[in-house]
Amino acid sequence: MTRSLFDMLWDSHVAADLVGGAQLIAIDRIFLHERTGPAALNALAEAGRTVADRSRVFAVADHIVDTRPGRGDQTLMPGGQVFITELRAAAKAAGITLFDVNDPDQGIVHVISPELGIVLPGCTLIAPDSHTCTQGAFGALAWGIGSSEAEHAMATGTLRLEKPKSMRVTFAGALPPGVTPKDMILALIAAHGAAGGKGHAVEFAGAAVEAFSMEGRMTLCNMATEFSAMSGFIAPDDKTFAWLEGKRYAPKDEDWDAALAHWRTLRSDPGATFDAEIAIDTSAIQPMVSWGTSPEASVGIGGHVPDDAEARPLAYMALERGQPLKGLAIDAAFIGSCTNSRISDLRRASSLLEGKRIADGVKAICVPGSSHVKREAEAEGIDRIFLDAGFEWRESGCSMCFYAGGETFGDGVRVISSTNRNFESRQGPNVKTHIASPETVAASALAGVIADPREVH
Repeated sequence: MTRSLFDMLWDSHVAADLVGGAQLIAIDRIFLHERTGPAALNALAEAGRTVADRSRVFAVADHIVDTRPGRGDQTLMPGGQVFITELRAAAKAAGITLFDVNDPDQGIVHVISPELGIVLPGCTLIAPDSHTCTQGAFGALAWGIGSSEAEHAMATGTLRLEKPKSMRVTFAGALPPGVTPKDMILALIAAHGAAGGKGHAVEFAGAAVEAFSMEGRMTLCNMATEFSAMSGFIAPDDKTFAWLEGKRYAPKDEDWDAALAHWRTLRSDPGATFDAEIAIDTSAIQPMVSWGTSPEASVGIGGHVPDDAEARPLAYMALERGQPLKGLAIDAAFIGSCTNSRISDLRRASSLLEGKRIADGVKAICVPGSSHVKREAEAEGIDRIFLDAGFEWRESGCSMCFYAGGETFGDGVRVISSTNRNFESRQGPNVKTHIASPETVAASALAGVIADPREVH
Protein backbone atom coordinates (compact mmCIF):
# COMPACT_ATOMS: atom_id res chain seq x y z
CA MET A 1 0.00 0.00 0.00
CA THR A 2 1.36 3.41 -0.95
CA ARG A 3 1.93 5.91 1.86
CA SER A 4 2.57 9.61 2.03
CA LEU A 5 5.51 11.09 3.90
CA PHE A 6 3.08 12.29 6.55
CA ASP A 7 1.77 8.76 7.06
CA MET A 8 5.35 7.54 7.48
CA LEU A 9 6.18 10.22 10.04
CA TRP A 10 2.96 9.75 11.98
CA ASP A 11 2.78 5.95 11.96
CA SER A 12 6.39 5.55 13.10
CA HIS A 13 5.62 7.60 16.22
CA VAL A 14 2.35 6.00 17.35
CA ALA A 15 2.95 4.69 20.87
CA ALA A 16 -0.64 3.66 21.58
CA ASP A 17 -4.18 3.90 20.25
CA LEU A 18 -6.54 5.62 22.68
CA VAL A 19 -10.27 5.49 23.25
CA GLY A 20 -12.16 7.84 20.94
CA GLY A 21 -9.75 7.68 18.01
CA ALA A 22 -6.89 9.73 19.42
CA GLN A 23 -3.37 8.33 19.57
CA LEU A 24 -0.36 8.69 21.82
CA ILE A 25 2.51 10.09 19.76
CA ALA A 26 6.16 9.75 20.77
CA ILE A 27 8.02 13.07 20.93
CA ASP A 28 11.71 13.11 19.99
CA ARG A 29 12.69 16.74 20.67
CA ILE A 30 11.27 19.49 22.90
CA PHE A 31 12.38 23.12 22.71
CA LEU A 32 11.39 25.76 25.29
CA HIS A 33 11.86 29.52 25.43
CA GLU A 34 11.78 32.06 28.22
CA ARG A 35 8.22 33.27 27.67
CA THR A 36 6.48 29.97 28.53
CA GLY A 37 9.31 27.57 29.35
CA PRO A 38 9.61 28.53 33.05
CA ALA A 39 5.89 27.86 33.57
CA ALA A 40 6.17 24.35 32.09
CA LEU A 41 9.35 23.47 33.98
CA ASN A 42 8.11 24.87 37.29
CA ALA A 43 4.75 23.11 36.99
CA LEU A 44 6.57 19.85 36.32
CA ALA A 45 8.73 20.30 39.42
CA GLU A 46 5.78 21.34 41.60
CA ALA A 47 3.97 18.15 40.58
CA GLY A 48 6.95 16.12 41.77
CA ARG A 49 7.84 14.95 38.27
CA THR A 50 11.12 15.07 36.37
CA VAL A 51 12.08 15.34 32.71
CA ALA A 52 11.92 11.81 31.30
CA ASP A 53 14.92 12.26 28.97
CA ARG A 54 16.96 15.40 29.57
CA SER A 55 19.02 14.86 26.41
CA ARG A 56 15.92 15.54 24.29
CA VAL A 57 14.91 18.84 25.89
CA PHE A 58 16.46 22.22 25.04
CA ALA A 59 15.73 25.81 26.02
CA VAL A 60 16.74 29.21 24.66
CA ALA A 61 16.29 32.84 25.63
CA ASP A 62 14.93 34.39 22.43
CA HIS A 63 11.41 35.83 22.77
CA ILE A 64 11.69 38.55 25.40
CA VAL A 65 15.42 39.36 25.29
CA ASP A 66 16.20 42.76 23.82
CA THR A 67 18.00 42.96 20.49
CA ARG A 68 19.91 46.13 21.44
CA PRO A 69 23.72 45.85 21.26
CA GLY A 70 25.20 45.02 24.64
CA ARG A 71 21.94 43.51 25.88
CA GLY A 72 21.81 41.28 28.93
CA ASP A 73 19.08 40.18 31.32
CA GLN A 74 17.61 43.69 31.49
CA THR A 75 14.85 44.29 28.94
CA LEU A 76 12.70 47.14 27.72
CA MET A 77 9.72 44.95 28.58
CA PRO A 78 8.64 45.73 32.13
CA GLY A 79 9.37 42.64 34.21
CA GLY A 80 11.05 40.90 31.30
CA GLN A 81 14.15 40.09 33.29
CA VAL A 82 12.13 37.71 35.47
CA PHE A 83 11.29 35.49 32.49
CA ILE A 84 14.99 35.19 31.64
CA THR A 85 16.24 34.49 35.15
CA GLU A 86 13.42 32.03 35.87
CA LEU A 87 14.20 30.07 32.71
CA ARG A 88 17.87 29.96 33.72
CA ALA A 89 17.05 28.65 37.17
CA ALA A 90 14.40 26.19 36.00
CA ALA A 91 16.58 24.78 33.21
CA LYS A 92 19.47 24.26 35.62
CA ALA A 93 17.22 22.54 38.16
CA ALA A 94 15.77 20.26 35.46
CA GLY A 95 19.20 19.47 34.01
CA ILE A 96 18.34 20.45 30.44
CA THR A 97 20.49 22.26 27.87
CA LEU A 98 20.03 26.04 27.87
CA PHE A 99 21.27 28.49 25.24
CA ASP A 100 21.34 31.57 27.46
CA VAL A 101 21.24 35.26 26.53
CA ASN A 102 24.94 35.58 25.76
CA ASP A 103 25.65 31.97 24.82
CA PRO A 104 27.53 31.83 21.48
CA ASP A 105 24.80 29.51 20.18
CA GLN A 106 21.88 31.71 21.31
CA GLY A 107 19.36 32.65 18.67
CA ILE A 108 15.77 32.30 17.55
CA VAL A 109 14.74 28.73 18.33
CA HIS A 110 13.79 27.81 14.75
CA VAL A 111 17.14 29.10 13.49
CA ILE A 112 19.46 27.51 16.05
CA SER A 113 17.80 24.08 16.10
CA PRO A 114 18.74 23.46 12.43
CA GLU A 115 22.14 25.11 12.94
CA LEU A 116 22.97 22.61 15.65
CA GLY A 117 21.36 19.55 14.08
CA ILE A 118 18.76 19.22 16.83
CA VAL A 119 16.01 18.76 14.26
CA LEU A 120 16.56 15.65 12.14
CA PRO A 121 14.63 13.96 9.31
CA GLY A 122 11.91 11.67 10.54
CA CYS A 123 11.75 13.08 14.06
CA THR A 124 8.92 14.74 15.95
CA LEU A 125 9.77 18.14 17.42
CA ILE A 126 7.58 20.46 19.48
CA ALA A 127 7.96 23.90 21.02
CA PRO A 128 5.55 26.41 22.60
CA ASP A 129 5.69 28.53 19.46
CA SER A 130 3.38 28.33 16.47
CA HIS A 131 6.25 28.70 13.98
CA THR A 132 7.86 25.43 15.07
CA CYS A 133 6.63 24.09 11.71
CA THR A 134 9.66 25.90 10.22
CA GLN A 135 11.70 22.83 11.04
CA GLY A 136 9.54 20.59 8.89
CA ALA A 137 11.90 21.72 6.12
CA PHE A 138 14.16 18.86 7.27
CA GLY A 139 11.56 16.15 6.76
CA ALA A 140 10.50 16.31 10.41
CA LEU A 141 7.02 16.54 11.89
CA ALA A 142 7.29 19.76 13.88
CA TRP A 143 4.49 21.80 15.43
CA GLY A 144 3.65 24.34 18.10
CA ILE A 145 2.13 23.47 21.48
CA GLY A 146 1.06 25.08 24.76
CA SER A 147 3.03 25.09 28.03
CA SER A 148 0.83 22.39 29.60
CA GLU A 149 1.50 20.13 26.61
CA ALA A 150 5.22 20.83 26.97
CA GLU A 151 4.98 19.75 30.60
CA HIS A 152 3.22 16.51 29.63
CA ALA A 153 5.72 15.75 26.86
CA MET A 154 8.71 16.36 29.13
CA ALA A 155 7.30 14.00 31.77
CA THR A 156 6.15 11.21 29.45
CA GLY A 157 7.89 11.62 26.11
CA THR A 158 4.48 11.56 24.42
CA LEU A 159 1.45 13.67 23.52
CA ARG A 160 -2.18 12.77 22.91
CA LEU A 161 -3.22 13.78 19.39
CA GLU A 162 -5.86 13.13 16.79
CA LYS A 163 -4.36 12.51 13.38
CA PRO A 164 -4.97 15.46 11.04
CA LYS A 165 -5.79 15.10 7.38
CA SER A 166 -3.05 15.28 4.77
CA MET A 167 -2.51 17.87 2.04
CA ARG A 168 0.07 18.25 -0.68
CA VAL A 169 0.84 21.68 -2.12
CA THR A 170 2.80 21.39 -5.36
CA PHE A 171 4.64 24.41 -6.74
CA ALA A 172 4.99 23.58 -10.42
CA GLY A 173 7.57 25.24 -12.65
CA ALA A 174 10.64 27.36 -12.06
CA LEU A 175 10.66 30.41 -9.81
CA PRO A 176 10.81 33.70 -11.77
CA PRO A 177 13.81 36.00 -11.19
CA GLY A 178 13.38 38.20 -8.14
CA VAL A 179 10.75 35.95 -6.55
CA THR A 180 11.48 34.15 -3.29
CA PRO A 181 10.06 31.39 -1.08
CA LYS A 182 8.45 34.14 1.03
CA ASP A 183 6.55 35.31 -2.03
CA MET A 184 5.48 31.74 -2.80
CA ILE A 185 3.96 31.08 0.61
CA LEU A 186 2.23 34.48 0.63
CA ALA A 187 0.82 33.73 -2.83
CA LEU A 188 -0.53 30.40 -1.57
CA ILE A 189 -2.17 31.96 1.48
CA ALA A 190 -3.58 34.87 -0.54
CA ALA A 191 -5.11 32.47 -3.06
CA HIS A 192 -6.54 29.89 -0.66
CA GLY A 193 -7.07 31.85 2.55
CA ALA A 194 -5.52 31.88 6.01
CA ALA A 195 -7.71 28.87 6.89
CA GLY A 196 -6.87 26.96 3.70
CA GLY A 197 -4.79 24.34 5.48
CA LYS A 198 -6.92 24.01 8.62
CA GLY A 199 -7.01 20.47 9.96
CA HIS A 200 -4.22 19.32 7.66
CA ALA A 201 -0.55 18.48 7.74
CA VAL A 202 0.90 19.95 4.55
CA GLU A 203 3.68 18.52 2.40
CA PHE A 204 5.30 21.07 0.09
CA ALA A 205 6.52 19.57 -3.18
CA GLY A 206 7.42 20.43 -6.75
CA ALA A 207 10.45 21.44 -8.79
CA ALA A 208 10.66 24.92 -7.29
CA VAL A 209 10.71 23.51 -3.75
CA GLU A 210 13.37 20.96 -4.61
CA ALA A 211 15.53 23.72 -6.10
CA PHE A 212 15.50 25.72 -2.84
CA SER A 213 18.35 25.80 -0.38
CA MET A 214 17.53 24.52 3.09
CA GLU A 215 17.09 28.12 4.22
CA GLY A 216 14.52 28.74 1.50
CA ARG A 217 12.67 25.61 2.52
CA MET A 218 12.58 26.81 6.12
CA THR A 219 10.97 30.08 5.00
CA LEU A 220 8.29 28.14 3.12
CA CYS A 221 7.50 25.81 6.04
CA ASN A 222 7.65 28.66 8.57
CA MET A 223 4.37 30.13 7.37
CA ALA A 224 2.43 26.87 7.19
CA THR A 225 0.92 27.97 10.49
CA GLU A 226 -0.35 31.16 8.79
CA PHE A 227 -2.16 28.76 6.45
CA SER A 228 -3.70 27.19 9.60
CA ALA A 229 -1.91 23.90 8.95
CA MET A 230 -0.93 21.64 11.85
CA SER A 231 2.53 21.50 10.27
CA GLY A 232 4.35 21.94 6.99
CA PHE A 233 7.21 19.76 5.80
CA ILE A 234 9.37 18.81 2.82
CA ALA A 235 10.88 15.44 1.94
CA PRO A 236 14.58 15.30 2.88
CA ASP A 237 17.18 14.96 0.14
CA ASP A 238 20.92 15.36 -0.43
CA LYS A 239 20.72 19.08 0.43
CA THR A 240 19.18 18.17 3.77
CA PHE A 241 21.83 15.59 4.52
CA ALA A 242 24.70 17.89 3.51
CA TRP A 243 23.33 20.59 5.85
CA LEU A 244 23.16 18.22 8.82
CA GLU A 245 26.40 16.30 8.39
CA GLY A 246 28.87 17.23 11.13
CA LYS A 247 26.35 19.29 13.13
CA ARG A 248 26.75 18.98 16.91
CA TYR A 249 23.61 16.98 17.62
CA ALA A 250 23.50 15.02 14.36
CA PRO A 251 24.47 11.33 14.36
CA LYS A 252 28.16 10.50 13.92
CA ASP A 253 30.20 7.75 12.26
CA GLU A 254 28.26 4.46 11.89
CA ASP A 255 25.17 6.08 13.42
CA TRP A 256 25.27 8.64 10.62
CA ASP A 257 25.40 5.90 7.99
CA ALA A 258 22.44 4.10 9.55
CA ALA A 259 20.47 7.33 9.88
CA LEU A 260 21.20 8.32 6.30
CA ALA A 261 19.97 4.97 5.00
CA HIS A 262 16.69 5.50 6.86
CA TRP A 263 16.33 9.16 5.92
CA ARG A 264 16.56 8.31 2.22
CA THR A 265 13.33 6.32 2.57
CA LEU A 266 11.38 9.35 3.83
CA ARG A 267 9.55 10.30 0.67
CA SER A 268 5.92 10.00 -0.35
CA ASP A 269 5.46 6.86 -2.41
CA PRO A 270 4.59 7.32 -6.08
CA GLY A 271 0.81 7.28 -6.24
CA ALA A 272 0.38 8.23 -2.60
CA THR A 273 -3.00 9.83 -1.96
CA PHE A 274 -3.81 12.95 0.05
CA ASP A 275 -7.01 14.26 1.53
CA ALA A 276 -6.47 17.49 -0.40
CA GLU A 277 -4.19 18.68 -3.20
CA ILE A 278 -3.31 22.20 -4.33
CA ALA A 279 -1.24 23.07 -7.39
CA ILE A 280 0.35 26.50 -7.76
CA ASP A 281 1.76 27.87 -11.03
CA THR A 282 5.06 29.21 -9.73
CA SER A 283 5.81 31.09 -12.94
CA ALA A 284 2.88 33.43 -12.29
CA ILE A 285 4.09 34.58 -8.86
CA GLN A 286 5.59 38.03 -8.40
CA PRO A 287 7.05 39.71 -5.30
CA MET A 288 4.25 39.87 -2.74
CA VAL A 289 3.32 42.44 -0.10
CA SER A 290 0.50 42.42 2.44
CA TRP A 291 -2.03 45.24 2.68
CA GLY A 292 -4.23 44.12 5.61
CA THR A 293 -3.98 42.49 9.02
CA SER A 294 -3.71 38.84 7.96
CA PRO A 295 -1.14 37.22 5.65
CA GLU A 296 -4.00 36.30 3.30
CA ALA A 297 -4.47 40.03 2.68
CA SER A 298 -1.53 40.12 0.27
CA VAL A 299 -1.12 40.98 -3.40
CA GLY A 300 1.61 41.14 -6.00
CA ILE A 301 3.80 44.22 -5.81
CA GLY A 302 2.00 45.73 -8.80
CA GLY A 303 -1.43 45.12 -7.32
CA HIS A 304 -3.83 47.20 -5.25
CA VAL A 305 -6.04 46.90 -2.22
CA PRO A 306 -9.00 44.72 -3.29
CA ASP A 307 -12.27 46.47 -4.11
CA ASP A 308 -14.09 44.18 -1.66
CA ALA A 309 -11.64 44.66 1.22
CA GLU A 310 -13.24 44.66 4.67
CA ALA A 311 -13.58 47.88 6.61
CA ARG A 312 -11.68 46.96 9.77
CA PRO A 313 -8.27 46.14 8.23
CA LEU A 314 -8.62 49.14 5.91
CA ALA A 315 -9.21 51.44 8.87
CA TYR A 316 -6.35 49.95 10.86
CA MET A 317 -3.90 50.15 7.95
CA ALA A 318 -5.18 53.60 6.87
CA LEU A 319 -5.74 52.43 3.29
CA GLU A 320 -8.54 52.67 0.74
CA ARG A 321 -10.07 50.13 -1.64
CA GLY A 322 -8.33 50.20 -5.01
CA GLN A 323 -5.22 51.92 -3.61
CA PRO A 324 -1.92 50.72 -5.13
CA LEU A 325 0.62 49.26 -2.71
CA LYS A 326 3.66 50.14 -4.77
CA GLY A 327 4.67 53.71 -3.97
CA LEU A 328 3.01 53.77 -0.53
CA ALA A 329 5.22 55.76 1.86
CA ILE A 330 6.77 53.86 4.77
CA ASP A 331 8.25 55.00 8.07
CA ALA A 332 10.35 51.95 8.88
CA ALA A 333 11.86 48.75 7.50
CA PHE A 334 12.66 45.53 9.34
CA ILE A 335 14.69 42.48 8.34
CA GLY A 336 14.60 39.66 10.89
CA SER A 337 12.33 37.01 12.49
CA CYS A 338 12.29 33.21 12.26
CA THR A 339 11.01 33.57 8.68
CA ASN A 340 13.77 35.60 7.05
CA SER A 341 16.86 36.25 9.18
CA ARG A 342 19.28 33.57 8.06
CA ILE A 343 22.60 34.27 6.39
CA SER A 344 21.23 33.82 2.85
CA ASP A 345 18.46 36.34 3.60
CA LEU A 346 21.02 38.88 4.80
CA ARG A 347 23.29 38.25 1.82
CA ARG A 348 20.48 38.85 -0.67
CA ALA A 349 19.25 41.99 1.07
CA SER A 350 22.76 43.39 1.41
CA SER A 351 23.40 42.87 -2.30
CA LEU A 352 20.65 45.42 -2.98
CA LEU A 353 21.85 47.81 -0.27
CA GLU A 354 25.54 47.81 -1.07
CA GLY A 355 26.80 51.26 -2.00
CA LYS A 356 23.43 52.91 -1.35
CA ARG A 357 21.65 54.78 1.47
CA ILE A 358 18.14 54.31 2.76
CA ALA A 359 15.68 57.15 2.26
CA ASP A 360 15.64 60.07 4.68
CA GLY A 361 13.19 59.58 7.53
CA VAL A 362 13.14 55.77 7.36
CA LYS A 363 14.12 53.86 10.50
CA ALA A 364 15.63 50.55 9.41
CA ILE A 365 16.69 47.63 11.61
CA CYS A 366 18.31 44.28 10.85
CA VAL A 367 18.17 41.49 13.47
CA PRO A 368 20.19 38.37 12.54
CA GLY A 369 18.41 35.13 13.37
CA SER A 370 21.13 33.77 15.63
CA SER A 371 24.42 34.72 17.18
CA HIS A 372 26.06 32.38 14.69
CA VAL A 373 24.40 34.14 11.75
CA LYS A 374 25.51 37.49 13.19
CA ARG A 375 29.14 36.36 13.46
CA GLU A 376 29.05 34.86 9.97
CA ALA A 377 27.60 38.05 8.51
CA GLU A 378 30.19 40.18 10.28
CA ALA A 379 33.00 37.96 8.99
CA GLU A 380 31.70 38.60 5.45
CA GLY A 381 31.34 42.36 5.99
CA ILE A 382 27.56 42.23 5.64
CA ASP A 383 27.12 44.19 8.85
CA ARG A 384 29.11 47.08 7.33
CA ILE A 385 26.87 47.11 4.26
CA PHE A 386 23.77 47.37 6.45
CA LEU A 387 25.33 50.00 8.71
CA ASP A 388 26.68 52.07 5.82
CA ALA A 389 23.24 51.96 4.21
CA GLY A 390 21.68 53.38 7.37
CA PHE A 391 20.32 50.25 9.06
CA GLU A 392 20.76 49.48 12.73
CA TRP A 393 22.61 46.18 13.32
CA ARG A 394 21.19 44.28 16.29
CA GLU A 395 21.59 41.14 18.41
CA SER A 396 19.53 38.01 17.74
CA GLY A 397 16.00 37.67 19.11
CA CYS A 398 12.26 37.76 18.49
CA SER A 399 11.30 40.98 20.26
CA MET A 400 11.13 43.23 17.18
CA CYS A 401 8.73 40.77 15.54
CA PHE A 402 6.77 39.62 18.56
CA TYR A 403 5.77 42.63 20.66
CA ALA A 404 5.63 41.70 24.34
CA GLY A 405 5.67 45.17 25.82
CA GLY A 406 9.27 46.03 24.98
CA GLU A 407 10.86 46.93 21.66
CA THR A 408 8.75 48.54 18.94
CA PHE A 409 8.98 51.03 16.08
CA GLY A 410 6.56 53.44 17.71
CA ASP A 411 2.85 54.04 17.89
CA GLY A 412 1.16 54.01 14.47
CA VAL A 413 4.34 53.62 12.42
CA ARG A 414 4.04 52.03 8.96
CA VAL A 415 6.74 49.36 8.56
CA ILE A 416 7.61 46.97 5.78
CA SER A 417 8.82 43.80 7.42
CA SER A 418 10.25 40.36 6.65
CA THR A 419 8.23 38.89 9.53
CA ASN A 420 5.43 36.35 9.20
CA ARG A 421 2.55 38.21 10.83
CA ASN A 422 0.83 41.52 10.17
CA PHE A 423 -1.82 41.24 12.88
CA GLU A 424 -2.99 44.38 14.65
CA SER A 425 -0.20 45.62 16.95
CA ARG A 426 1.97 42.57 16.22
CA GLN A 427 5.08 44.77 16.09
CA GLY A 428 3.87 47.24 18.69
CA PRO A 429 0.83 49.39 19.50
CA ASN A 430 -0.96 50.39 16.30
CA VAL A 431 2.05 49.55 14.14
CA LYS A 432 0.99 49.01 10.51
CA THR A 433 2.98 46.03 9.23
CA HIS A 434 3.33 45.11 5.55
CA ILE A 435 4.99 41.69 5.27
CA ALA A 436 7.29 40.96 2.34
CA SER A 437 10.58 39.32 1.41
CA PRO A 438 13.94 40.70 2.64
CA GLU A 439 14.62 41.95 -0.88
CA THR A 440 11.35 43.90 -0.99
CA VAL A 441 12.11 45.32 2.46
CA ALA A 442 15.57 46.45 1.35
CA ALA A 443 14.26 47.97 -1.88
CA SER A 444 11.53 49.81 0.01
CA ALA A 445 13.94 51.14 2.63
CA LEU A 446 16.04 52.63 -0.16
CA ALA A 447 13.05 54.21 -1.89
CA GLY A 448 11.15 55.32 1.22
CA VAL A 449 8.05 53.73 -0.31
CA ILE A 450 6.97 50.14 -0.99
CA ALA A 451 9.11 49.22 -3.98
CA ASP A 452 9.75 46.35 -6.39
CA PRO A 453 13.16 44.73 -5.66
CA ARG A 454 13.47 43.79 -9.33
CA GLU A 455 13.82 47.47 -10.16
CA VAL A 456 16.82 48.15 -7.89
CA HIS A 457 20.01 48.58 -9.90
